[in-house]
Order: sequence, then C-alpha cells, then structure tokens
Amino acid sequence: MEPWLEDFKQTIDSAFPRLLRISEADSEAPPADEHWSSKQIIGHLIDSAANNHARFVLAQFKDDLVFPGYDQNKWVQAQQYESASWPQLVELWRAYNLHLLHVMSSAPKEKLNQVRTEHSLQTIAFETVDRTAPTTLEYLMKDYVAHLKHHLSQVFGEVVT
Repeated sequence: MEPWLEDFKQTIDSAFPRLLRISEADSEAPPADEHWSSKQIIGHLIDSAANNHARFVLAQFKDDLVFPGYDQNKWVQAQQYESASWPQLVELWRAYNLHLLHVMSSAPKEKLNQVRTEHSLQTIAFETVDRTAPTTLEYLMKDYVAHLKHHLSQVFGEVVT
C-alpha cells in the first residue's frame, strides 16, 4: 500500500477511539459562536465522504475531473447532525472512510496518475488547483485526506498529522 494510503488508514484507526471518548454533551458544544460543534464537523466529514466517493468512482470512467460542488452548510443544517447520536455518527464516519480507503487502494494506477486538464478543483478542492493547471485523481484523493485531517484537528484542538 502506498505511504499516503497507509497514513490515511492510520488516521482513521487512531482518530476513531479518540472520537468515541468524546461525550455526547461535549460533541454538541461548538467551540465558539458561528462555529460547528464536533457533531456537525463529523457530519460534514460524512457529507464530504459521500460527495468524494462519487467523484473517486466517476473519475475512473471519464477523462476530466469536473464535478459539482455542494453547499456544506445547507447539508449540515438539513441533516440536523446536532440531534444525531454521537456514537452512531462516529461509527458511520469510520465505516465510510474505511470504504473510501478501499476505493482509493483499488483504483488503477493509470487512472490515479492520468493527467487531467479539465477539472473543477479550483472550486471543490480543499487545497485548490488553478483552473489552468493540470491535476490528477491521486491529487484529489490526497486532498480529501488533507481536508479530513484539517477537520479532525478542529475536533481534537491539535494538529492531526
């Protein structure tokens, strides 16, 4: 397995028990006004997994990386993550990301490294790519992992590496 995929697996495996140790009450408390609670952050990561799951699969059947974005705030609001069970959200987050690890690991190398000149990563990526710069599916997958770590850092109050 590629080192970045091993790192993704380690991130899932190490974050899972730490997330479960957060109490229901603590998971509902936003760190400050206008910020998401841990429940809402994990809900957002589930939404991100769902959207990127489709992207990672579809990218294997086309020559571009053009995908629609989504309004993350509306998704979080519509699903009312703050009233969901914390352990169930954490279990879903873990299961979905383990599946994405499988999808990423199963993608053919030629599809991962295929250079794509048409993409929407200038708007949908965490670390955006200029519209005129070529990119790859592997970049999009690694970007997903960076995004996940960014939000786990918010939950844990420390940088997740």
